[in-house]
Amino acid sequence: MNELRDRGDLVLIVDDVPDNLAVLHDALDESGYTVLVATHGEGALQRAREARPDIVLLDAVMPGMDGFEVARRLKAGDETAHMPIIFMTGLTETEHVVRAFEAGGIDYVNKPIRAAEVLARIAVHLRQARHGAQARSALDAFGHAALTVRVADGRLVWQTPLARKLLRDYLGELHDRLPDDVAGWARLQAAERVQARPGVPHAVMQGPRRLSFTLHEDTGDGEWLVVMRESSDTATVQAIAAAFRLTTREAEVLYWVVKGKTNKDIGEILGTSPRTINKHLEHVFEKLGVETRTAAASLAIGKVRPLGGGA
Repeated sequence: MNELRDRGDLVLIVDDVPDNLAVLHDALDESGYTVLVATHGEGALQRAREARPDIVLLDAVMPGMDGFEVARRLKAGDETAHMPIIFMTGLTETEHVVRAFEAGGIDYVNKPIRAAEVLARIAVHLRQARHGAQARSALDAFGHAALTVRVADGRLVWQTPLARKLLRDYLGELHDRLPDDVAGWARLQAAERVQARPGVPHAVMQGPRRLSFTLHEDTGDGEWLVVMRESSDTATVQAIAAAFRLTTREAEVLYWVVKGKTNKDIGEILGTSPRTINKHLEHVFEKLGVETRTAAASLAIGKVRPLGGGA
């Protein structure tokens, strides 16, 4: 495989028509690419896993497993999910184009194939993929929690081991997509960034622990790098408890009151009912010698600084 890599970027062409393979193979070979071919879906998956091509040219319509299913399986695999896929299709109906993108394609070219157009598109997508790969390697090497998401549909394209662990801890098993609320945030932030507006982080709470998401940069093809950071306000909660002689749960409730949360919000964060939260607040008011949420929050802010980052 190293001998192949020495020649240049590795392109996998998947098509069941020999004439199409021959035209593309010759054009790519003359342009300095190393070319592998597959004539059916199963063969494409096997070659992709073994050879790790830099980009895949994939026929949409093939007997047996079609290109849409091949793309879905490639994007579902940890070792192949990062591979850019350009569909080759004679299907020009909107629904087929949409299917191609939904399956994980980043671009498509219409048949009959024009070699010059294919070469131009490959060059653009390889350049973008190379930039993304360099960023991913650096993040992996330094143990950062980061992921790449396709903002159009929330599909997870890539994630570091730490990101995978944090997502599982906070959000459960995700398979290949972010939850709707996080995906919606990423889509909105990407639109804001395109308009050169400042981004707004997104946070997922788990008691006093917080997982923050920040949209970092556009890596091309509608995919964005998201960096995550876990923080905890446990020390602040403990300080509140000690300052006012509160139980841990009472201190947590007061902490979220300071953050401006309602009883309903606090109940959802702590996994209990608003009625229970109200009972805890009654005890907090009694111990602090106050009668209102505002007064309790004011006392807490005065006693314990800082109270951590924004919710």
